[in-house]
Amino acid sequence: MPTPNLFLVYVTDVERATAFYSGLFDIEPVMTTPRYVPFEVAPGVLLALWSGRADQLGPHTPRTSEVGLMVPGSSAAIDALHAEWAAKGVTVVEKPHDEVFGRTFVVTDPDGNLIRVSPVD
Repeated sequence: MPTPNLFLVYVTDVERATAFYSGLFDIEPVMTTPRYVPFEVAPGVLLALWSGRADQLGPHTPRTSEVGLMVPGSSAAIDALHAEWAAKGVTVVEKPHDEVFGRTFVVTDPDGNLIRVSPVD
């Protein structure tokens, strides 16, 4: 059975979003086009920025999904990443706290898309 291998994040400014995700995750895009920029996050798995629907995004558009980054190590590793990202000026919407799945925090990209950091399951 096929498994999902492409995850799209809708953005209004693909160049700004590319710089943000490249800097945040320390990765480079597979390719760049004026409205679509994919990053290979695992062999055969892409996280892609797409501005093809930028006209439908706004600051008050509800965000109902999250990009997730699972971090190996202890709660201290998650707190350290939070401190690193906060020092870069990333917008934090949930400070580090404990949930049923472990230590977590949430930031946003420039368009308000949510990025959750949590421990490896």
